[in-house]
Amino acid sequence: MSYDRTRDFQKPGRSQVIACNGMCATSHPLAAKAAVEVMEQGGNAVDAAIAAAVLLGICEPQMTGLGGDCFALVAKPDGAVIGLNGSGRAPAALSAEALRAQGFERMPERSPHAVTLPGAVDAFDRLSRDHGRLGLAASLAPAIRYAEEGVPVAPRVAFDWARGAQNLSGAAREFYLIDGAAPRAGQVFRAPRQAEILRRIAAQGRAAFYEGEVAQDMVDTLRALGGVHTMEDFAAVESEYVEPVSGDYRGVELVELPPNGQGATAILMANILRRFDLSALDPFGAKRAHLEAEATRLAYDARDRFIADPEHAALRLGHMLSERTAERLAALIDPERALPEPVKAATEAVHRETVYVSVVDKDRMAVSLIYSIFHSFGSGLASERFGVLMHNRGACFNLIPGHPNEAAGGKRPMHTIIPALLRRGGAVTTSFGVMGGAYQPCGHVRHLTNLVDYGMEPQVSMDGPRSFFEKGALTLERGYDAAAAERLAQMGHRVERAESPIGGSQSVTIDRKLGVLIGASDPRKDGCALGY
Repeated sequence: MSYDRTRDFQKPGRSQVIACNGMCATSHPLAAKAAVEVMEQGGNAVDAAIAAAVLLGICEPQMTGLGGDCFALVAKPDGAVIGLNGSGRAPAALSAEALRAQGFERMPERSPHAVTLPGAVDAFDRLSRDHGRLGLAASLAPAIRYAEEGVPVAPRVAFDWARGAQNLSGAAREFYLIDGAAPRAGQVFRAPRQAEILRRIAAQGRAAFYEGEVAQDMVDTLRALGGVHTMEDFAAVESEYVEPVSGDYRGVELVELPPNGQGATAILMANILRRFDLSALDPFGAKRAHLEAEATRLAYDARDRFIADPEHAALRLGHMLSERTAERLAALIDPERALPEPVKAATEAVHRETVYVSVVDKDRMAVSLIYSIFHSFGSGLASERFGVLMHNRGACFNLIPGHPNEAAGGKRPMHTIIPALLRRGGAVTTSFGVMGGAYQPCGHVRHLTNLVDYGMEPQVSMDGPRSFFEKGALTLERGYDAAAAERLAQMGHRVERAESPIGGSQSVTIDRKLGVLIGASDPRKDGCALGY
């Protein structure tokens, strides 16, 4: 069996980026450049990550924006790892019973009912105050500049924009279309109203977004459409520090955030696959894809049953992280034959609109940050005056009476977005993440096992083809050949070819022996890794 562990320079691909002082890997080059410039000005990884993330809301508005949520893992130079949950809650008056009485059997995804409170701005403000060096105004400066001057639309962004434009309605069409159409690659997109919001946040902090005119604009827009949001709901938004969770995979520790995020799903999936010798299999062959698909469906079934807001449900997190659970689930897998579909669990709406930022600075502080409005263009609803595109993370709730993730006022929905870190011997070695909605736990584990079982460089891992079991089908990217697809079908899988790329990943690795940083950036996106 032959496969590339390092880049083959006779094949298309990109090299790893190596630098000494600081590194950012993300999905748009302007955002990576902004992060590096902030570090060159004396900022740390937190300052830089916020700068990149907020700018991505201008560069990739279909993916993220001020109306969304974020999660972050911050590894301090002393080795301590801090988790921040920047996800917003449902408005206090949201009622699953009322929605069921209106005839809904599931959360209406493109409606104000699916708009939970945006948590990202509070999270950025808190990270900056508690762990940054330059202050929030310095981090927001690049986004303010580009929101006013404009950003040329990148090729992958144009592809996604065209696919998602039909989701825009009302004022959102005025703010996010150019002459009534999705912009083409190279057209310049401007967002001067967002520049005004960012200037206010730079001067006044979170209060400029959650109180006063900006919040009133969002509340008025949502209530006019039938939402139950109030100014009190917005003012009460508060991010929360949480204790990360982790699991060992052949001597490498995978660090994730706890629920309401789905990070425990990745740990469970890795624990299942640890029971099999992946290194003996072709990394891009049928048998490895089969085992990964089986572990995915079993781990995701557990996720859909148990992960919700821990404040509102007695979660079985210990059950998901236990060795016994992984062992029993692994025993259900036949290496040669697909399982029948598990009992249908409560599932959440699955989409892939997210941005991810990895930054490591000269002091070796690492930030793994993910930021999203969930569906393409979120709810498709924008506030009338300022054009804040509001996410629809509430689509992750369900309307099943008594379910841990049943919609309720003041509750946070199960979240798909998850940042990650890797540790060896207690020291953080890698800050990484994989965009792609439900694919994210699978993507984390695919990258982890590529590194550990196959010894791949991070960039080679990202360049390789991906597969994903979802909604009863095993989806393959074009990098899987016909023989692998045929063999998987013989194993009992319903095989489909991916209509668009699966996921998008970024990573920065700390090589403490050489004293350098190694960046990798997914070719499925427009971005890059940049260092100095």
